[in-house]
Amino acid sequence: MNLSKYTDFGLCVKTKLLQIGRDQKWLEEAVTEKTGLFMDGGYMYKILVGRRNAPKVVEAIKEILEIKDAEEKMRY
Repeated sequence: MNLSKYTDFGLCVKTKLLQIGRDQKWLEEAVTEKTGLFMDGGYMYKILVGRRNAPKVVEAIKEILEIKDAEEKMRY
């Protein structure tokens, strides 16, 4: 079984989603709406574990969840 570890950014995103009572599917839809890029669970997972580098998507996630750079670097 491959248990990939979330990056600091991935942990921050998951924590924010829990804090605001939303799920990853909601975030995927919000990113698609904001960027015009198709986003699904597999692609989101790859971003959150650091397997994909997608600056436009990451910036959209930060804006949607109101994540600041300092907050992203915190360990949860």
